Amino acid sequence: MASELKSRMSLLAEDQEAHRFEHALEVQLPFLQVLAPGFQFVPITVGTNNFEVLSALGVVIGSVAAEAGEPVLVIASSDMNHYESDDVTRLKDRRAIEQILALDPRGLYETVHQANISMCGYGPAVVMLTAAKKLGATQAELVRYATSGDVSGDRDMVVGYAGIAVY
Repeated sequence: MASELKSRMSLLAEDQEAHRFEHALEVQLPFLQVLAPGFQFVPITVGTNNFEVLSALGVVIGSVAAEAGEPVLVIASSDMNHYESDDVTRLKDRRAIEQILALDPRGLYETVHQANISMCGYGPAVVMLTAAKKLGATQAELVRYATSGDVSGDRDMVVGYAGIAVY
């Protein structure tokens, strides 16, 4: 799958250094190892915020996944808004989550930029939404939302977290 993705998207390249300081993969892998022992994966670190490139990557991933002959899970990992009050973070996150639930990659992209939402992985989310739509996704469900303040009790500077299933 990695070879096929690279052959269809010239901007993709093997780059060990790209994963060195990115923690999204190490957050997701333990869950996948428990839920699907022996699974295979293709990690992609997204290093652009150009909508056209993000959208093109999503189309390529969706196309390659559709041709795989077996189910393919596409995951985007991101925190939501960072280091603002709990009230502000919840408002900003709600705006971004609404776009994800609407399966609107462009809407997510524009909302993040217009509302100054510090969602670090909005690019991968745009890619995932585009790929999911290419694969026929018609709905999304918010599984759970919380902020770090829900655990720490500190509501002054929080980070938002959302689990969303797209299918």
